[in-house]
Amino acid sequence: MEYFTPVSAAIGGLLIGLAATLMLWTNGRITGISGIVSGVLIPSKTDTLWRVCFVAGLILGPLAYIAVSGQGPTIVTQASPLLSIVAGLAVGFGTRLGSGCTSGHGICGIARFSKRSFLATAVFMLTAIVTVYVTRHLVGGS
Repeated sequence: MEYFTPVSAAIGGLLIGLAATLMLWTNGRITGISGIVSGVLIPSKTDTLWRVCFVAGLILGPLAYIAVSGQGPTIVTQASPLLSIVAGLAVGFGTRLGSGCTSGHGICGIARFSKRSFLATAVFMLTAIVTVYVTRHLVGGS
């Protein structure tokens, strides 16, 4: 556990919860990233602007952090670019199949005591656990 950072993790969790709450209170919308991005990619006439602003914030937020702190995170991956693309497409397919993503179901849905979101989040987490176990212990990854 060389990356155990409970204080920054708690602050991050509080900020995510605050952002999701503000979105619901001010816009009446659930902060489900896959649904928001989908609304940008397949725009409607009525609610595209706030979605574009939200996605821009997701991109500009980390860039602002890098500008202020002078450093960005070090990202190391052992996956090939092709595997990363396939994995990204699989996640996109899964969010459509599950009618939402971890932010929509796991953060907003569970907070609203949605039975469907509890089930979806359990499936997400179980799938992630099995995937990590298979790739690290059965296939021989690190």
